[in-house]
Amino acid sequence: MNSEILNYNDKQLPEDKSICDALYEIISTNLPESENKIWHAHPVWFLDGNPIVGYSKQKAGIRLMFWSGASFEEPDLKSGSGKFKDASIFFTSASQIEQDKLRSWLEKSRNIQWDYKNIVKRKGVLERLK
Repeated sequence: MNSEILNYNDKQLPEDKSICDALYEIISTNLPESENKIWHAHPVWFLDGNPIVGYSKQKAGIRLMFWSGASFEEPDLKSGSGKFKDASIFFTSASQIEQDKLRSWLEKSRNIQWDYKNIVKRKGVLERLK
């Protein structure tokens, strides 16, 4: 496990840590070609420098966010502000993680991407990559 992410997970309360550890394992196993690191203070996975998926501790629980998730058309993923293409789901227990659904979302994250890597260069305009 990436040591920075290990430290992030270890700082969580026990139930939150179990969620984070489970998410780490499932994401890393299903996106083996990705790079992962702490980015903006939480774990994020990247494909070719583009952020794909990450999780963070929020008041409502552990938030699993897909940067292009609004385009997945998945009812369990709630769209963000509308300005970007993100969508997320919250977990308060590791038992809530449905591995088959998560694997499906990770496959979609590989195939449906918006170009966040170049958003600054494009002055806030997102373009679809895949």
